[in-house]
Amino acid sequence: MATYPLPAYHFTVDWGGTRIGFTEVTGLTIETEVIEYREGNSPEFHKIKMPGLQKFSNVTLKRGLVTGDTDFYKWMLTTQMNKVERRDVVIHLLDEKHQPLMTWKLHNAWPVKLEGPALKAESNEVAIETLELTHEGLSIVN
Repeated sequence: MATYPLPAYHFTVDWGGTRIGFTEVTGLTIETEVIEYREGNSPEFHKIKMPGLQKFSNVTLKRGLVTGDTDFYKWMLTTQMNKVERRDVVIHLLDEKHQPLMTWKLHNAWPVKLEGPALKAESNEVAIETLELTHEGLSIVN
C-alpha cells in the first residue's frame, strides 16, 4: 500500500469562537535563532554556530464574512491597555471521516491584526475577513 502526503484542504480551527470553519490558515512556523561564537584562542578561523532561542511566526486565519458574526472583532477589543484575552488555539487537519490526523496547538494566542474584506463593485468573490494571531509557542500533536 502506497503512502501519500496528506491533503491540506480539510481542517478546523478551535479558537474559542462559535465558528470553526476557515478558508485558510498560514504561519505554522517554528524557527531556531542561530548564535555565532568564537573564542579568541580558537585554532579555527571561523565562528561556531549554536542553537539559540526559538521564535514563532504569527498565524493568519481567513474565513468568509457572515452576517452578525463579530467574534473576531470582540476578541480584538480585549487587547486594550496591556490587557488581553489569551487563548489556546487548536488547528486540526482532518481525514475523510472528519477525524484529526494531525494537530497544531498555539499557546497563549491573542489577536494583533483584524482585516476586513476587500470591497470591489465589480467582484464576484466571497467577502473574506482575516485575523492575525501572535502566540507564545507552537506544539504538534498526533
